[in-house]
Amino acid sequence: MMKIVLLSGGSGKRLWPLSNDTRSKQFLKLLQTESGQYESMVQRVWGQLTRAGLSECAYVATSQSQIEVIKAQLGTRQPIIVEPERRDTFPAIALAAAYLHSVCEAAPDETVVVLPVDPFVEDRFFVQISKLEHMLEITGADIGLLGVRPTYPSAKYGYIVPRNSPDGGMEYCEAEHFEEKPSEQRAAELISRGALWNCGVFAFRLDYMMQELRSRGLPVVYEQLNERYASLTAISFDYEIVERAERVSVLPYDGSWKDLGTWNTLTEEMGSSRVGKAVLSDDCQAAHVINELEIPVAVLGLSNVIVAASPDGILVADKAASPRIKEVMRHQEQRPMYEERRWGRYRVLDYIQYPDGGQVLTKRILISPDCNLSYQYHRKRQEVWTVVAGRGEIVLAGELRTIERGDVIVVQPNILHSVRAITDLEMIEVQTGEELVEEDIVRLELDWHNIITKYVVSASRRREA
Repeated sequence: MMKIVLLSGGSGKRLWPLSNDTRSKQFLKLLQTESGQYESMVQRVWGQLTRAGLSECAYVATSQSQIEVIKAQLGTRQPIIVEPERRDTFPAIALAAAYLHSVCEAAPDETVVVLPVDPFVEDRFFVQISKLEHMLEITGADIGLLGVRPTYPSAKYGYIVPRNSPDGGMEYCEAEHFEEKPSEQRAAELISRGALWNCGVFAFRLDYMMQELRSRGLPVVYEQLNERYASLTAISFDYEIVERAERVSVLPYDGSWKDLGTWNTLTEEMGSSRVGKAVLSDDCQAAHVINELEIPVAVLGLSNVIVAASPDGILVADKAASPRIKEVMRHQEQRPMYEERRWGRYRVLDYIQYPDGGQVLTKRILISPDCNLSYQYHRKRQEVWTVVAGRGEIVLAGELRTIERGDVIVVQPNILHSVRAITDLEMIEVQTGEELVEEDIVRLELDWHNIITKYVVSASRRREA
């Protein structure tokens, strides 16, 4: 069975303020299911892979900062290929191929299909993907691509220009050359020649990629390539591999395909014009409000606008102008104010840095039932937890006890601690110190059973001590 690699990459800053460095665009729960529930792009794609019978052979390639949110949205059983840092698509795909080769010990002739984690497509898109393996077998091509038949001459996409159109009952064609984001006039000319949108889907034999890595003097063992990852050239897979390949075959896809990477395209697929506390007057046309704050947002007499509010900021923009937000905010750096984790989620309520260097960070933390924080300690900060709802258990310095609403726990620096939720457990956390960063977390254990058996000191042993 072929291997599927989903690339979960950048931060999607065109969807600011909801997207940030850890909660990229593919994790925003803004798409409505048939039952009226909200799901993210990655949850939607994983569901489509499952229906196509492809999820059992699928892996997610992502950076360290996105592991927690992937586990929160997809569960903890999906295999993840970890990139030590964000690079471009060639380093990411090279590392994934090395992982399949050396860790999974996949066969050299195994077909690997790589695709973005966030295409907005119909289910039959994934049926077409399953045909890429057969196309490589028949054509003997180095690289296989999936090309979308354009519905209009877009200047936003790359184009695959075919050498010939499929004929004689064959479904595929050979790529002649590629053109990246041409003018609309040039795009129309390319479409008249049968050009296809390049949707970022690549297929290749695993041994082909291993040969490409060796020819560049790169290791094919995952751990070794991981160590050298920072030195790899940050370049796209298209430029480094596809455009240099001797033979590239293309399988056309004639169906709906969208890149929901901007507010104006994403709102076209949202089932509701309002998410969260929002009021729109009757004379608003094609206006959307997404509000993650606890205060209401009112929009009066405006049309074709997007209003997005989150702890990270507030955006009010004409939809046509909304893609410019990436350029406008490119120099604005701040810590993420909202994150999903494998155990639940948190929201930053307040952050203050005083003239003497002292910092105070206040969070609202929600831990889901039967989930727990890692057994950890901090070197540079004190934490005070106030339980505001629910029940749970805490291990603090080797002692286990239950906690519930109204309890206050003080966690001093270098004290080992973990919390498990029995019901939905909500706490207000106040951190104080001179450097309040995630890098100050030293994790010893994730599994709650292991925490209890390895680190909890029994009452009888404490009395003996």
